[in-house]
Amino acid sequence: MAPKVSEEYKRERKKELIKAAKKVFIEKGYVHTSMQDIMDEAGVSRGAFYSYFDNIDHVFIEVLKYHDQQDVQHIVPSDEGPIWPHLKRWIEAQQLHIEAIDQSLVHAKAEFFLSSKYVKNKNNFPYIAERYNRTAEAIEKVLLEGVQRGEFSPKLHPSSIARYLISFINGLMLDTFQLGHEKTKVKEQLIVFISSLENLINPAHNAK
Repeated sequence: MAPKVSEEYKRERKKELIKAAKKVFIEKGYVHTSMQDIMDEAGVSRGAFYSYFDNIDHVFIEVLKYHDQQDVQHIVPSDEGPIWPHLKRWIEAQQLHIEAIDQSLVHAKAEFFLSSKYVKNKNNFPYIAERYNRTAEAIEKVLLEGVQRGEFSPKLHPSSIARYLISFINGLMLDTFQLGHEKTKVKEQLIVFISSLENLINPAHNAK
């Protein structure tokens, strides 16, 4: 009889496989990544791998979930200090991520979103809409907490500001992937964006 595997072991094993898949997707993109590529990277058998994932789309969605969970955690303040400096630092930190766009999932995401599998069957991939909503809600929650603390006096609804933030970052990432960070001037654009966001959020003087 095979030894019983704990749920914790399964979670950790799946996380290891997702990390291996993420590495391959970054290197090869979505279109040119196969299940075998990921199995080779992870060093696991076909049977072991397919016990966690059904197909390449399933793997990619799980990679997105893992990546998004980490990103959302960084948005939420980890202490009781003023929220605006934390949010500003998070936006400034995007410079490194965007300038290192070739080491990110942007290429794989672009290929996936343009693939016929997704374009013709969006209802089969509910997580794509869910991930957008989850990120927007996380940012909105941070902004609302700032309002409740008396730190922010936003000029527009926090929901709209949250979506504006997402659209700007995503657009800058895509432009930089296509043109390179020298042309898109990532640092300068983020400085302008932070100034615009500060004007929209209107943080109290003691929250800056």
